[in-house]
Amino acid sequence: MSALFTSVLAASAEAASGQHYPQGTLYVVATPIGNLADISLRALHVLGLVDAIACEDTRHTQSLLRAYGIDRGANQLIAVHQHNEAQAAQTVVEHLRQGQRVAYVSDAGTPGVSDPGARLVATVHAQGLRAMPLPGPSSVITLLSVAGITEDSTHAGGFLFIGFLSPKATERDRAVQSLMTQERAVVLLEAPHRIEALAQALAVLGLRKVTVGRELTKQFEEVATVNAENLAAWFAQDANRLRGEFALVLHPAPCTAAAGPDTRVLKLLLEQLPLKTAVKLAADISGEPRNALYQLALTLKNSSDATDA
Repeated sequence: MSALFTSVLAASAEAASGQHYPQGTLYVVATPIGNLADISLRALHVLGLVDAIACEDTRHTQSLLRAYGIDRGANQLIAVHQHNEAQAAQTVVEHLRQGQRVAYVSDAGTPGVSDPGARLVATVHAQGLRAMPLPGPSSVITLLSVAGITEDSTHAGGFLFIGFLSPKATERDRAVQSLMTQERAVVLLEAPHRIEALAQALAVLGLRKVTVGRELTKQFEEVATVNAENLAAWFAQDANRLRGEFALVLHPAPCTAAAGPDTRVLKLLLEQLPLKTAVKLAADISGEPRNALYQLALTLKNSSDATDA
């Protein structure tokens, strides 16, 4: 692979070397989320220019650098990952105080967004030192760009990035419940060994659309949009769909969802009937999925109990 990038390294130097790259600066560098060709010319230039590279996984980064024909000794790589970020940040600060340029890369994508890097940057800022961003690949933005979510009278603009929900079922279900009336798009991330559990948890959202991005930018990339209640079945249709890394966009609920007629009907029924009976009647009246109405009823009941207390 490195031979293919020989001319690219020359092009990166020509394209990016005109900018000033101050010493004593941390360069936060986005790297490909799968396809090596997604690296930016400026990222290649800086990775070859800096005095040291801090990285989430030194072995992974060494392999990435070699693919681009960039040779770095092991003593030029600093491990800065989830479990040592606070302590390792001090090592990076010492390098910066000596006037060195240091780059930081996570295993894939943009550091500090679900990946390590935020604590490192905060420490650098706290010491009065500079951090410079080098933008590039991000699974979040990549999937949003093909989700087809528009801002109009029924959908609020913008999006909410949540990342990974709790691996604990109770906490995950509570988080999903809080998204039932979210009027913005919501971006979630998930690992392959938990994607089925997440799909089952999202089923309570009924007809809300979910865009799934699997193995984004890689050879077996797959993007599909399905109703939340059908998501688990979509995964079950093909065992290959459970492989790889996942990003998901939960499409926004209609802006009127929180104050819609179904909510008012359910409130009235809950005042007179047991919860399960109220949910059944509300589902018969509105045609909404019973599971979704049940979760909404629990929210309304808990809110009412808290007010009474």
